[in-house]
Amino acid sequence: MKYALLLSFLLTAGAGLGADKLTESDRIELLRGLTAEYATAKISLPRSRKPLEFESKGAYDKAAWAEAGKELGPAARIGDLVQITKVTIHDDRIVLEINNGLKGKRNWKDHIQVGMGGGGMTPVNQSATAAPGGTYIAVVFDEKIPLVKSSEIKKLLAPVLDFEKHSATEQYIETVPEPIKQAIAAKKAIEGMDREQVLLAMGRPVRKSRESKDGLDFEDWVYGQAPGRITFVTFQGGKVVKVKESYAGLGGSTVETNPIP
Repeated sequence: MKYALLLSFLLTAGAGLGADKLTESDRIELLRGLTAEYATAKISLPRSRKPLEFESKGAYDKAAWAEAGKELGPAARIGDLVQITKVTIHDDRIVLEINNGLKGKRNWKDHIQVGMGGGGMTPVNQSATAAPGGTYIAVVFDEKIPLVKSSEIKKLLAPVLDFEKHSATEQYIETVPEPIKQAIAAKKAIEGMDREQVLLAMGRPVRKSRESKDGLDFEDWVYGQAPGRITFVTFQGGKVVKVKESYAGLGGSTVETNPIP
């Protein structure tokens, strides 16, 4: 009886010890759930020889990260798409290799293709997707890694990495100034837009025309057909300098409406 009670005690104590430790299946879930995952950088991520420490409480040393960036430059800028290329699990930390670490180089196309109105394709500004290189991030726990899932690690890293699934177009739009973002959502052109932004807002024009005036080159993009509203978007030096709307009747006559604000 005495030996049975002792055995029972030892088994119970043994079950208590390590009950909150990562099991092999827990480790596999972390590896599978994090490896090869894509995220969008929410801050400028510096390249670093040592893993950039990110506390499990959700904080990180911004000064230390900035100092690392001064030495080796950025691994990713705000809005860049990055990938976790390796996951290493230690006793008290999970180290994420981003874009192949210090070996990483830009390996995305400089321009991505997005569909436009009319079925065409056009390049989007590379700053929305192409990351300059790689780095390392270490999620550090107080003592040992508790029972944690990959989804929880992603939520923990929310201040620096966005793991939500966004299209390339959505990622790009998030990087543009607010007035241009609102204009794209409203499907209209405004002064200061570039060609890519006008394409995102309005699609491909019906026709284009170019002219020189006072030594300056202008390009008009024309949207709409008679009878109906015609929108003229005028570019100079790659930027929209004027947006004008007119109404064209069946006979070809046009009536100018108020300029788009």
